[in-house]
Amino acid sequence: MLEGLFMWFILFWVIVMVVLLSIGGFFMFRKFLKRLPKEDGRSELDWQDYYIEKSRHLWSKQDKEFLEELVKPVPELFRDIAKAKIAGKIGELSIKEQASTINQDLIIRGYILATPKRDQTFLKKHLREKDIDINPYKSLLK
Repeated sequence: MLEGLFMWFILFWVIVMVVLLSIGGFFMFRKFLKRLPKEDGRSELDWQDYYIEKSRHLWSKQDKEFLEELVKPVPELFRDIAKAKIAGKIGELSIKEQASTINQDLIIRGYILATPKRDQTFLKKHLREKDIDINPYKSLLK
């Protein structure tokens, strides 16, 4: 009886370990792919860091707080990564448009461009709560 129970425990533990290692490996592989240099010699993450650094002086305290509000639904474990990705896209837009400051319009457009479609439902709800018109962003929201 004890031998059979111990065998099932070991089998269960092996399955749990394989699943956990697979999940961790998946996320490590995704990070590895983002670090691979593209044709221009820079990776996705290099460009993201570049745009964040070049646009850092354009951010005001209110803009940072607004971005923080937008990433609230992201689990805390991934929130910094999501915020960096969105800030990188906002920085890219601000540099391409030669903006003198980051404004709410840039933050919303950067959020839409940087996030998957499934995460944009929170944005729509949040903008409605803050009485911000969604119509200018309909083409980006699809």
